[in-house]
Amino acid sequence: MIENQSHFENLYHVYKTLVFNVALNYLQNIEDAEEVTQDVFVKVYHSMGNFNQKSSYKTWIYRITINRCLDYLKQKNSKKRLYIFGKKSQDQHEYLNTATFEHPGILMENKERAAILFEVINTLSENQKTAFLLSKLDGLSNPEIAEIMQLSISAVESLIFRGKATLQERLGEKFEHYRKKK
Repeated sequence: MIENQSHFENLYHVYKTLVFNVALNYLQNIEDAEEVTQDVFVKVYHSMGNFNQKSSYKTWIYRITINRCLDYLKQKNSKKRLYIFGKKSQDQHEYLNTATFEHPGILMENKERAAILFEVINTLSENQKTAFLLSKLDGLSNPEIAEIMQLSISAVESLIFRGKATLQERLGEKFEHYRKKK
């Protein structure tokens, strides 16, 4: 048990920043990213005995993080819909301020543009969004993304290509002046 605890602590120290950054890219909210980070490591701790070593710990933890982020977004969206249809919220502030964007790496003058960018990224399909974020924000290679998403490399390439095309089109609508400069 002590060996398992030590192994878990090592995994936590190695991957906590990666997990937090992936969660922040998905959720664009520091508190939500912190909550998901905790959830991910609880899941890692309880699932360590089931880790089959067919992939690396990094890939396994990425997969858990992405799945937890997607579940978190679905849960949050479901709560918002319930609120819209008349269910009383425990925290009305949460529902009235859902569009906050708090990425610490963004300077204040770029905050509005970054919020629009992530708003458009959030309109991509789950797979396109995942492939795009892992590629462009986390800097992973297509083979790494393919392993994490359990897809072929060509499927990942296609998702990234379609995601970029969709983003370009939708951002073009949002930022017309950029389109005119071309």
